Amino acid sequence: KSFKNTSLSFQYRKYTSLFDHIRSHSQYLNFQLFCTCLRVKYPEQTVDFFVKNFGMVLLEKRELNDMGVTFYYLVSPRHATDKYASSQSAQQLLWSFNGGVLQLRYDHGSENDDNYLINSGNIEPYRGFGHIAFNTNDVYKACEELEKNGVAFKKKPNEGRMKGLAFAYDPQKYWIEICKRSESADQGITFDVPYNLSQTMLRIKNPEKSLDFYCKLLGMRLITERHFESGKFSLYFLSSFVDDVDIDSKTDQQRYELMKQQFQPVLELTHNWGTESDDEFVYHDGNEACSLGQGFAHLSFLVDDLKQAVQRLKENKAAFKTLPSYSQKKFGQAEHTFLSDPDGYTVEILQRGQ
Repeated sequence: KSFKNTSLSFQYRKYTSLFDHIRSHSQYLNFQLFCTCLRVKYPEQTVDFFVKNFGMVLLEKRELNDMGVTFYYLVSPRHATDKYASSQSAQQLLWSFNGGVLQLRYDHGSENDDNYLINSGNIEPYRGFGHIAFNTNDVYKACEELEKNGVAFKKKPNEGRMKGLAFAYDPQKYWIEICKRSESADQGITFDVPYNLSQTMLRIKNPEKSLDFYCKLLGMRLITERHFESGKFSLYFLSSFVDDVDIDSKTDQQRYELMKQQFQPVLELTHNWGTESDDEFVYHDGNEACSLGQGFAHLSFLVDDLKQAVQRLKENKAAFKTLPSYSQKKFGQAEHTFLSDPDGYTVEILQRGQ
């Protein structure tokens, strides 16, 4: 049930050059990957975890008491000297932030509800969302410091077959991959902070459908890809932040280094070979109630003009999700809308600057 060609580089290389054609059409309105939203049961503990261990900054806390939900927005600062305050200027910065944003959703009272469970996305039969990741200069040193601070690990960098990368747990048991930056980032050419939020990983059933969605509809570019015949899986790394890069002229290694140099996060799509030909196979979208609970909520993209973006997405037959009634009542259609990607993951489209 696997793809006949285990090396799909040439098959999907078109998704780099397609970008230039797509971006030349003003109707695509500068889509930009903005944030990843995860449900949390212990909000204060989780915010503290990311601030103390990964240097993130809480840019905004938005309480929606009539909805029974609070959202926390954490960002990776680009430089160690960057300072943010909980103010109107911080809110304005958030909704046009050109970097990694982690959105945490807290449902009020869930910490006292024994039946409220968090699905990390990594346990069968409800796998889907995989992990977020942070890049750092020295993975081994970083993990030593994290372990001293009481952070629990699924895999340390000297364990397993894949040396030099690690997976830690957050307070909900979400996986956090810790990866090495490129050598140019080590030299401070790109940024000088210990960590930057570098990726979100989703498992996908059919790479061609998913690449069509994220590249054709949402204007992302395929930076690099990796295929593992022994493990029978492939990885595709997409970015919204390489507008001025001639990716097609770069070697595979240069493309991989480009991904590792990036301050902004990439979207990593993981395809396990054979799933595309199994009609009954599905991944858990993180939102459907199951015995393991809920977890991943959505990805968000910013656009310059939401109204025009919705019109163009409809013309291109994007699958829209109905806004919850409470959201329609509070916000109407002016600020955001939701799509469904080919695997049923929710993708939010937001007006930039609001």
